[in-house]
Amino acid sequence: MTQPDECIIVLNAGSSSVKFAVYEGIGTFTMLSKGQVEGIGTAPRLKARLADGTVLERAWPAEGFDHDKAIGALLELGPTLTAGHHAIAIGHRVVHGGVAFDRPVVVTDAVLAQLTALEPLAPLHQPHNLAAIRVALRRVAHLPQVACFDTAFHRVQPPLAQEFALPRKFGEAGIRRYGFHGLSYDYISRRLAEVAPGLAKGRVIVGHLGNGASLCAIHAGRSIASTMGFTAVDGLVMGTRCGAIDPGVLLHLMDVYGMDARAIERLIYRESGLLGVSGVSSDMRTLRASADPHAKEAIDLFVYRIVREIGSLTAALGGLDGLVFTAGIGENDPATRAEVVAGCGWLGLAVDPARNASGADRISPDGTKAAVWVIPTDEEVMIARYTADLIGA
Repeated sequence: MTQPDECIIVLNAGSSSVKFAVYEGIGTFTMLSKGQVEGIGTAPRLKARLADGTVLERAWPAEGFDHDKAIGALLELGPTLTAGHHAIAIGHRVVHGGVAFDRPVVVTDAVLAQLTALEPLAPLHQPHNLAAIRVALRRVAHLPQVACFDTAFHRVQPPLAQEFALPRKFGEAGIRRYGFHGLSYDYISRRLAEVAPGLAKGRVIVGHLGNGASLCAIHAGRSIASTMGFTAVDGLVMGTRCGAIDPGVLLHLMDVYGMDARAIERLIYRESGLLGVSGVSSDMRTLRASADPHAKEAIDLFVYRIVREIGSLTAALGGLDGLVFTAGIGENDPATRAEVVAGCGWLGLAVDPARNASGADRISPDGTKAAVWVIPTDEEVMIARYTADLIGA
């Protein structure tokens, strides 16, 4: 059992940043600090907020400052970031768990080897997630390192929801629909059970709308279907990812434009989506402020794909009792919420403009057929809870 002076550290490593959070290790998982080291490789800097509201900021020379140095810098600030609490474990976000991992796991050399083999399935995230684990294993070898997977929440989906119409040998080799953003969806499901327990027992679509975007159909807290599939590039239009695309387009790009696998990977992951269509930015705030007609077209396409996929997921659920918005765009852009709901009026969805503009939790009018909510996600506290459960805290 943990003691009141013990804590859990959460790390979420990306290509140029390491996000972190520290939670008191029992009870309600009170946050002790939260922040990130960003600009790794260009202009590394730390910004963190402590529980008492104090803001810490640091900066380092770019040369030689990599993920190893970033995590080392966080460990050196340990007593400040942990408020004197004793760390008992580190929980890590890992995007892809493949077929083998349907729940959090303590990382061993064998586990790390299995996760490394999955890197081609999540090239924007997995290598960096695992780099942070390797650094932590080396620098704080005495602490358990717990991998928490974005795919795990979806492993309970019906078999047909996970299957591609390919020869069976490929499915047996692990080529299937996995779904992502599972840490976020699990948190939202649990939070919805607290704020709207009746709705949580019903048929809900959650929209995790940020730079990475997806939808998940959830019935009574269990994932039924999702828009992301074999990789995190499938489904909705995203910041720089194209979302669903006819595979024939990729063959055409290879044949006519001479693009190889790496060039196509760069195109569909880093150069498409809102950025590619607009030619302006991948950031919704910038697009909303732009007078460029291509910016509006990118927004319209983003909303159109969401509305279409809500229809698809409603069919998978057999009806719809509620819609929940979360993540950066979902939580902070009333215009996107209003436009999406306007396209789903046939499902009985509606938005109360005053509630939507004010940042209310429930933004649908009273008495509507299906409720519309905005619930901020918290993947970090979900990782802390998983980690505590796994180590017996």
